[in-house]
Amino acid sequence: MKVLLSGSTGLVGSALFESLRKQRHEVVRLVRSVGASSGTDIIWDPKTGEAEKSRFEGFDAVVHLAGDGIATGRWNERKKREIRESRALGTKNLAEILSQLQNPPSVFLTASAIGIYGNREAEVLDEQSQPGKGFLAEVCQEWEAAAQPASQKEIRTVQTRFGIILSSKGGALKKMLFPFKMGLGGIIGDGTQYMSWVALADVVGVLEKTLLDSSLKGPVNVVAPEAVNNATFTQILGDILLRPTLLPMPAFLARLAFGEMADELLLASARVTPKKLLASGYHFQFSDLKSCLEDLLSR
Repeated sequence: MKVLLSGSTGLVGSALFESLRKQRHEVVRLVRSVGASSGTDIIWDPKTGEAEKSRFEGFDAVVHLAGDGIATGRWNERKKREIRESRALGTKNLAEILSQLQNPPSVFLTASAIGIYGNREAEVLDEQSQPGKGFLAEVCQEWEAAAQPASQKEIRTVQTRFGIILSSKGGALKKMLFPFKMGLGGIIGDGTQYMSWVALADVVGVLEKTLLDSSLKGPVNVVAPEAVNNATFTQILGDILLRPTLLPMPAFLARLAFGEMADELLLASARVTPKKLLASGYHFQFSDLKSCLEDLLSR
């Protein structure tokens, strides 16, 4: 399989790149600057869509994972604009390029996030659930809609709605470990908010299955089968690390420290289920949080 991949230096992109290469697939990176590229890479400007468009011909699949980091930096108006544009505008421009090709890919796989559901307390959410409210929900809706030029040209288009990705190499877990190891971990807010998590190994497994499984199209929730609330997550992580979890972060303190981001990332509740993946027969490597964390923290 010949695959074009954007976001290849990120947590998910780098893992997918290595996995596909090990399986002897041909992977070409889509990059934003000459300095970041090698001879085989394709250079483009995601804000304008400027690129050598003839080089996009003949790929079997395109995987678009690039986007400005949501959890890096405080959310001021400039940061929010960068988050929105790097996702919706980049996806739209790439989808338009693909829609104009003589030999388009058979599948266009784009990233999205469970942030589309907003704060929904204990409601069980699947791919047919309506979007929620808030900045992230709006961004995700625009992000997914931006792929329409490709789907309108009958390219199978999949929006992978990622949950909280757990990895020993970075992401959310790495940020949690320092305070927990210092004995400073604790629940956030009242601890009742649901955290829909997924192991990085399963993210890669899902992406690879999605590239090949023509039954998967449209939004696909990429989360483990059982979400847990923040209190349960905190207790399990503390137990594995043999550290106390007695220092909660009240909601007001989270808002003081992180601003608007606290309400949408730390305090929001999304109890998401991977209905489409389960129906497709995907077998999760890690469906249980305790076994997942034990595996990751033993490395």
